[in-house]
Amino acid sequence: MDGSNVKSRTVKNPGILNIGLVGCGFMGRTHSNAFRQAPRFFDLPYQPVLKTVCARNGEKASAFADQWGYESFETNWRKMVDAEDIDLIDIASPNDTHAEVAVAAAQAGKMVMCEKPLGRHPGESEAMVRAVEDAGVANMVWYNYRRVPAVTMAKQLIDEGRLGRIFHYRTVFLQDWTISADLPQGGEGLWRLDASVSGSGVTGDLLAHNIDTAMWLNGQIDEVTATTETFIKSRKHNVTGKEEPVYIDDASLFLARFTNGSLATFEATRYARGHKALYTFEINGERASIKWDLHDLHRLEYFDHRDEGKLRGWRSIHVTDGDQPYMKHWWVPGLQIGYEHSFIHQAADFLKALADNQSAPPTFRDALRTDYVTDAVLKSARSRQWEKAKTA
Repeated sequence: MDGSNVKSRTVKNPGILNIGLVGCGFMGRTHSNAFRQAPRFFDLPYQPVLKTVCARNGEKASAFADQWGYESFETNWRKMVDAEDIDLIDIASPNDTHAEVAVAAAQAGKMVMCEKPLGRHPGESEAMVRAVEDAGVANMVWYNYRRVPAVTMAKQLIDEGRLGRIFHYRTVFLQDWTISADLPQGGEGLWRLDASVSGSGVTGDLLAHNIDTAMWLNGQIDEVTATTETFIKSRKHNVTGKEEPVYIDDASLFLARFTNGSLATFEATRYARGHKALYTFEINGERASIKWDLHDLHRLEYFDHRDEGKLRGWRSIHVTDGDQPYMKHWWVPGLQIGYEHSFIHQAADFLKALADNQSAPPTFRDALRTDYVTDAVLKSARSRQWEKAKTA
């Protein structure tokens, strides 16, 4: 079973999908906004209802419920999983909670959506895949960059054969927010510096996005050779109250071979001063090349060698027209959209797929393939050898 077909929608009320959200941080906001906005712009078979939000801190959960319009709040996610009036459990909490919540939700017959990465390691991810597939429930992982219209358009161009045979794929994700040796000092998101919570550093947090997009666009990654570095080896993570040093990968670089024979370079770091979220990719084929930059996310750069010689050159395609992916649901051509819309598109695709008893990609099994690659990257960094990536 590939995880796309589901046995039943498990929706209690026809046309209504009651959502229980776990986590009320940054990702909880993006998901809540997505479910709020999707039915306002898309014709959907189900109306999402923000039923319950759960967080360990009751005061924060209550405030979040009031802000986003959830009908109630909980501090114990198990109560939400057991609730008869919840159809979908959406996991937007730290990585160490993903597996336990997802498995319990699937066993209770709930649909499950989950933030990336799926698990902290392949063992957790495999358990999550088994749970949703054994239960036959709809599932999806929030790899939102697939739903940026320019990235979706890149997929269409590749599938149409416009690039021809692919030779190269190169991609980076650069940040600079953890350079200070004084971190962590409290605040949202610093659990990412605790390996026991996050599972890994930039490999699972940033490169997972690059890997998911790369395999969606260019097929399975076969093998990798990698290096990682921890620049600050004695960080104290007072987020959890522990005193031992934390060792996570602050930077991760690897070479890859795809099964189609193309080569790739991947790089992620949180130590690139001046970069807050520089995510780019470029793909070179025998006929054409494409490139994309998150900082200019509504544009797709395209070069076609078949153009007349004197006019041959890179063109900038402004992806805002109605015949381009998703854009007919928004504004008039020329008016762009942003980061939050990628989550709205993903929520809409998930809801539309339910009408056909389908799970929209990326499913848990799709995300497991990405986790197998990140695991191979971390293994290669330790072994200093090429490592094969398992396939799901």
